[in-house]
Amino acid sequence: MTLISRAIPALAAAAILTATAVPASAPAFAKSNYDGHWSVLIVTQKGTCDRAYRYPVKIDNGAVGYAGTASFNVTGKVGPNGTVTVTVSRGEKSATGTGRMSATDGAGIWTAATGECAGTWTAERRSS
Repeated sequence: MTLISRAIPALAAAAILTATAVPASAPAFAKSNYDGHWSVLIVTQKGTCDRAYRYPVKIDNGAVGYAGTASFNVTGKVGPNGTVTVTVSRGEKSATGTGRMSATDGAGIWTAATGECAGTWTAERRSS
């Protein structure tokens, strides 16, 4: 298994907090309780993916994006009540994650589209 194919499921979980870009015709979003910098820890509980990953994430006006340098696609959202749904993909590989955020932390689960890996994620707010 290549590093990229092992990393995609974990990247999905890492990006649990990632949101879709807002179309130009959509109304502007108000600042959310989740805005800021976050550290997300992804733990593999099933499959041959690496055991754990930690990634920087940034939420801006409720839209969440990866704050690192890796190259992958992330779509999803954090709802006003903190519910999270996200999909991360690179080429034909993808994974989805769900969970819930609070103003200071978050947690949920992730699964690779093929089912070969799955696990949990946790997030904690950073000060900057």
